[in-house]
Amino acid sequence: MKGTSNTSGILRAAGRRGAGWLARAVVPRALVAWQGRVARVATGGRRLQGQRPLALTFDDGPNELTPAYLEVLESFGARATFFVVGELCAAHPELVSAIAAGGHELSAHGYTHRRFPSLSRSELRRELTGTASLLPRRSSRRRPFVRPPHGAISLSSILTCAKAGFTTVLWSHDSGDWCTTSEDDVCAAFDDERALEPGAIVLLHEGQPWTLRALPKVLGKLREAGHDLVTVGELLGD
Repeated sequence: MKGTSNTSGILRAAGRRGAGWLARAVVPRALVAWQGRVARVATGGRRLQGQRPLALTFDDGPNELTPAYLEVLESFGARATFFVVGELCAAHPELVSAIAAGGHELSAHGYTHRRFPSLSRSELRRELTGTASLLPRRSSRRRPFVRPPHGAISLSSILTCAKAGFTTVLWSHDSGDWCTTSEDDVCAAFDDERALEPGAIVLLHEGQPWTLRALPKVLGKLREAGHDLVTVGELLGD
């Protein structure tokens, strides 16, 4: 069938171009987010006027470096979204509480950090609900967020997340901090202003000393560029 052939072609192209391209090409925005719509950004019910909103996100925590990350963010008055691993949350509930107390957003990153496409539907649902049960209850009516470990997605995993009530969140700018051990490399990822347009969702990671060392410089650079550092929920219009 022609429709089947077209879909197969899209999926083959997605395999070459990556998860973000797949989301943009075939999945409704209501199910997957990779960038905010600036016009919808609001804080406390007020629109951000004349600002350049941007959401920093941190994957793979919480861990022993989480308090230091929080300290740096607090010193800049910045809020972020932490996509956390369920089994680490169960081991360190005090760090989950510390992230929430800092005014940051907590969202799921799987329970065992396994790639979602490798899981059965029932396994994936358990990953989602298990992690969500360890996070603070959301006050907004927006669907809770989940970021697939490694950014690995499939149409089946996206739909399973959606049916479980979750919006999949990817990113529009990858800092590359996962493939380096250099703080200079992390900082350099923020030199290209075209990659950091208002509404960007930026990928960073916890537990990495080089990311932690780069973070003050990154935050300073973003502040100088006029970015307002908000959570993903605010960026998407919570």
